[in-house]
Amino acid sequence: MARYVIVMDTRRCIGCHSCTVACKVHNELPTDMVYNPVVQDGPHGTFPNLHSRFLPLICMHCDNSPCVDACPTGASVQRADGIVHVEDKKCVGCLSCVMACPYGARYHNHETGAVNKCNFCMDRVDQGMVPHCVATCHQKARIFGDLDDETSEVYRLIKENQYIQLLPELNTEPAVYYLI
Repeated sequence: MARYVIVMDTRRCIGCHSCTVACKVHNELPTDMVYNPVVQDGPHGTFPNLHSRFLPLICMHCDNSPCVDACPTGASVQRADGIVHVEDKKCVGCLSCVMACPYGARYHNHETGAVNKCNFCMDRVDQGMVPHCVATCHQKARIFGDLDDETSEVYRLIKENQYIQLLPELNTEPAVYYLI
C-alpha cells in the first residue's frame, strides 16, 4: 500500500501563490477559505542584501491525526494510504476537529455547515495524478509521491536532504516534509 507525502522544497518556493490559486479553483472554495496559504518569512538582511523565505502550508495528513480522533461522528477519516479527509455527509459541523488540529488546517464552511480541508486532491491521486497544487508549481517546490516506494522522488529527497516536519514535539507524524 502506498503512503503518500508531499515534500516542500523551501529552497525553490518563490511565493508566487500558484498552488493557492489552483487549490482554490479546483475545490471551488468560498472567498474566506484557503487550504494552501504560503507564508513569507522576511525580508531578512540589510539592503541591498535582502532575502525572504516562503513556507507553503497545508494539511499535514498526520499518521497520528488528532483531528480524526476528535471527530465524534466518524466524518474525519484516514485512508490506508495516509490521506486524511472529511466525509461531508457525516459532518455535523461541531468544530471538534478544527480545535484539535494543531496546524490550523481545517475550516468551517459556512455555506455547507461542514468542515473542509485539503485532501491531497484524492480524486486525482486515485486516477494516478498528482494534487493540483503540485501540478501547478512551476518552480517544482512541491513533490508528491509514495514514501514507501524506494524508487520515488520523495523517498530519494528525504534520504538525501535535511528536512523538518512542523511541530515534531506533538508526535503527529506529519506527511509533509520541508527541505531546508
